[in-house]
Amino acid sequence: MPKITRDSLMSLEAYAKARPEFRAKIMAHKKNRIVPLGAHITLHFEDELTMRYQVQEMLRAERIFEDEGIMDELNAYNPLVPDGSNWKATMMIEYPDPEERRVKLAALKGVENKVWVRVAGHDKVYAIADEDLERENEEKTSSVHFMRFELTPAMVAAAKSGAAIAVGVDHPVYTEAIDPLAANVRDSLTADLVA
Repeated sequence: MPKITRDSLMSLEAYAKARPEFRAKIMAHKKNRIVPLGAHITLHFEDELTMRYQVQEMLRAERIFEDEGIMDELNAYNPLVPDGSNWKATMMIEYPDPEERRVKLAALKGVENKVWVRVAGHDKVYAIADEDLERENEEKTSSVHFMRFELTPAMVAAAKSGAAIAVGVDHPVYTEAIDPLAANVRDSLTADLVA
């Protein structure tokens, strides 16, 4: 899978002009890459386009136009672009009420290691979470985690051949699954894979 490069980014001026149309394109694209697991956990499966959008938004918000700052953003976001044998996702844990959120994040310690994907006919693949830095402490887990699901060549081939894909979480206090994923989401995710 291609990574985001300096040449694939728009200048701040060009992005300002293209932003409304680009945002609309991204929002439509993301609809096929968001998997809600129950009422409080959502996986946002990332790819080059979603991460390029994040970089463009960061450059815009921070008014970064110098090469060193741009490279810092590329180095931060490129690890979230799939490599052809995996899926990468941002997991959001959402509880609107601050007190409930505090209690639930304490109860959900370790949830980031209990999220899985499964290609039909194969075993579950559990997330490798937060490779960049630890997001859990002794008291609670974080409300945001970054995860990678590493697939075997046989899983990639099966997914590319049309096998169903399931996603879920098996935590003692939070168990949810979508089995199978809707066709539009499955198709979007299989586009990340290279057989």
